[in-house]
Amino acid sequence: MYGLKSVSDLRVQIYADGADKGTIVQLCSVPYIRGFTTNPTLMRKAGVTDYGAFAHDVLACIAGRPISFEVFADEFADMEVQAREIASWGSNVYVKIPVTNTRREPALDLMCRLAHSGVRVNATALMTLEQVADVATALAGGAPSYISVFAGRIADTGRDPLPIMTAALEITGSHENMELIWASPREVLNIFQADDIGCDIITVTSDLLKKLGMVGKDLDEFSLETVRMFYHDACQSGYLL
Repeated sequence: MYGLKSVSDLRVQIYADGADKGTIVQLCSVPYIRGFTTNPTLMRKAGVTDYGAFAHDVLACIAGRPISFEVFADEFADMEVQAREIASWGSNVYVKIPVTNTRREPALDLMCRLAHSGVRVNATALMTLEQVADVATALAGGAPSYISVFAGRIADTGRDPLPIMTAALEITGSHENMELIWASPREVLNIFQADDIGCDIITVTSDLLKKLGMVGKDLDEFSLETVRMFYHDACQSGYLL
């Protein structure tokens, strides 16, 4: 059963997903954090205003662990310029390229060109097996790369992501230069599901990372804590009937 494993038993690599520099610095001392990812939305929420300055600050803290930064242009020519600049920041840097631009135009040619010129690509925002197959073909034979399938967002639509992720792993597993990322997990269980199918990497937000301390928690004790929480909150609210 997923929940009976300890974090130390996991084979899947856990990458911290976020853009708060203080949190990133703290997570650098956590042994099971193997890498980092971020994106423009997370950076905006964290109040980042200078993209380059933030990136270089973080790179100075993470001791060479892999990290992914995303391009933010919508035209492929501009994406390429940004991608090559980002890639120049370090050999541990992966460049996130969205699977399409906002006009639904595939970024396959750009990914292929970058990967075969030595840029480590993190193909992001994938949600279908057709996208996985097309991107894998584009990246095949190039620099080390990641393919990020947004399993959590797939689950948000009422679809079970497990069959999709399992099939995606079969596609990426036939290419030595690729690793599959289970992106956007919604609960701790997803980490164990990713591990169970042999997924290479899972990106985890700080909110979920905080819950890892509950792995294997006694359910009777957890039940009692929940009852006490409800009772305490009712008392604090002063409810009367």
